[in-house]
Amino acid sequence: MLEHGGRLRKAALEYGIDEADWLDLSTGLAPWSFPVPDIPLRAWARLPEADDGLEQAACDYYGTLQALPVAGSQMAIQLLPRLRRAGKVGVLSPCYAEHAEAWRRNGYIVREVLEQEVDFFIDSFDVLVVVNPNNPTGLSLTPSRLLDWHTRLAQRGGWLVVDEAFMDNTPQLSLAPFAHQVGLVVLRSFGKFFGLAGVRLGFVLAERKLLKLLAEQVGPWAVSGATRVVGQACLRDTEAQTAQRLRTEEASERLASLLAQHDLEPQGGCALFQWLITERAEALHEFMARRGILLRLFTHNSSLRFGLPGDEIAWVRLAQAFDDFAKENQ
Repeated sequence: MLEHGGRLRKAALEYGIDEADWLDLSTGLAPWSFPVPDIPLRAWARLPEADDGLEQAACDYYGTLQALPVAGSQMAIQLLPRLRRAGKVGVLSPCYAEHAEAWRRNGYIVREVLEQEVDFFIDSFDVLVVVNPNNPTGLSLTPSRLLDWHTRLAQRGGWLVVDEAFMDNTPQLSLAPFAHQVGLVVLRSFGKFFGLAGVRLGFVLAERKLLKLLAEQVGPWAVSGATRVVGQACLRDTEAQTAQRLRTEEASERLASLLAQHDLEPQGGCALFQWLITERAEALHEFMARRGILLRLFTHNSSLRFGLPGDEIAWVRLAQAFDDFAKENQ
């Protein structure tokens, strides 16, 4: 398995700090979880049913014609390669590493490309995978540019796969309204924006034939009855969604400002995280970890991703740690 953020128990053991004493900024999850509704007993006692309203709630929320619920978008990432014959796949990198890994595991030739290289290589790809906004760089691409890439791929029977795990704050940039087009696959993650990663819920948006083929790979009852209740309630709670967008955007701007104040100007980010390239990435990661603050370290490009602090105590703690780091490295 690839390494991911959020491995708090591992960090607690490694640094000898109780889990409860950590400030975990290693994930791109909103630190404010949506309220979980009361789960009726039937959701636990009966097998899940697909006509309970979850799919329609997802279509309404994402602005699309059809949606397939899955047990987290990670499930779709691993299963999509099974729906094609082996070929060449481009992955816009750096990005969430599971994408390239999933296609490689299924026998595809994978080329990781930079944004400026896509137009040169795209005609040699059978599939192009893009994370938008990107994780961890925060790069956002316009719908028009992505749809142009989709057109070039679809003309040859290819796919454009767009992972929109961090799109909830910028729905105007989503390709969800176009996902009914052949050759376009949009992945949406539920847990990040709603702060409920533990429910394991995601959605695949695509044309009906592809969703049917993917549903056969997913199998029956992949999303639990309790998860379906929670998902539907959150997707329909427009008031809470508005509040979540506002506070995540404000916190992200505050985090970028805090980093800049300590000569750590971020190179990218979105509403749920900030991303910093620095030659001191490993040193800063270690310094923070010794103080019970967990960051996401990317060693291959010496960068760090910072999630959002959830309250004033966390903000003060992070600011003090930055001050201490600056003093130690004068």
